[in-house]
Amino acid sequence: MTLNFSIKSILKRLLKILMWCGIFFFGSTILAVIIYSRVPVYYTPLMLSRSIEYCDDDNFSTQKTWVSIEAISPYMVQAVVASEDNNFMKHRGFDWTAIERAVEHNKTSRRLQGASTISQQVAKNVFLWHGRSYLRKGLEAYFTFLIETFWSKERIMEVYLNVIEAGKGVYGVEAAAQKFYKKPAAKLTRGEAAMIAIALPNPLNRNLASPSPYMFKRQSQILQLMEKIGPIELKPADNK
Repeated sequence: MTLNFSIKSILKRLLKILMWCGIFFFGSTILAVIIYSRVPVYYTPLMLSRSIEYCDDDNFSTQKTWVSIEAISPYMVQAVVASEDNNFMKHRGFDWTAIERAVEHNKTSRRLQGASTISQQVAKNVFLWHGRSYLRKGLEAYFTFLIETFWSKERIMEVYLNVIEAGKGVYGVEAAAQKFYKKPAAKLTRGEAAMIAIALPNPLNRNLASPSPYMFKRQSQILQLMEKIGPIELKPADNK
């Protein structure tokens, strides 16, 4: 009887601990997402990771300047949608058509194709570490659901364009525009915006200071896609 009572007591305590851990996790993550729906994101886990990675490099520095979406060229918004997420304005965080297409492609090709949306990339960049694991992918899906619930599409795009890695130590399109084109993000041309978008999937190897022939070829393709999809209206028609 005493032994059974002890086991039951331990199990009850464990369940209580798990319950409070769950409350803390969901409460803190939802609160963080709500706060970031209004507050600028000045630092991310990736920035910390890169700072540690290049701690022995005396020439390494972090360059990042937060700007509002109004201070970013509409061409930049158009370019990343054309390059990264054609259905950004239509989906609720997950592009199931693109996911199915990527799965079929990866069955027969050694060159794996991803299907992460801009919303998923924001979830990963702002709230999570970089790496490949089922735990991280599960948390990415969870945070993607939260930001699509609590943030507008305009806010998701604003955060995305302010935290993306565009080069070694360069984060956000304002820093990229200043470093590589000597101008603010608001004045980026269609071609410049397309080139920045091309660098984003692999910013440490696709050097905006010295674009490769592949980058110029891809730039032409992105410009054609930008022409096809037209301007991106981030706000609803009634501006509410």
